[in-house]
Amino acid sequence: MKNNLLAYRVMANIVGVLLIVLVLIGLPLNELHLLNEAWFTKGSDAQQVGDWISTNLGIAHGWLYMIFLFTAFALSRRAKWPIPFTVTTLLCGTVPILSFWSERRATRKVEADFAEELAAG
Repeated sequence: MKNNLLAYRVMANIVGVLLIVLVLIGLPLNELHLLNEAWFTKGSDAQQVGDWISTNLGIAHGWLYMIFLFTAFALSRRAKWPIPFTVTTLLCGTVPILSFWSERRATRKVEADFAEELAAG
């Protein structure tokens, strides 16, 4: 159980951070020229950084999210979570910042339900 929980927590945090960087930094920088062509030109340094973040972190996030789904589902089966709890945990990985709440929620549940097994190591 300890390894399942660790893998889930690592993936949840990686996916959460990448999603925040992608949505709150990369995409806005990439699309600033749509707000005002006079101030933000397509091809500017900021737009190019945004384009790089959107492209590369977008791809990385997509692949890592698949790994997150696998680790979360594996943990859910091992911990025998109810389907609604499992679905909520999986879907929260798609919402910036909410993924961190979901990770804490799942970790607390596993730690409460399997305290003896986790303590034994």
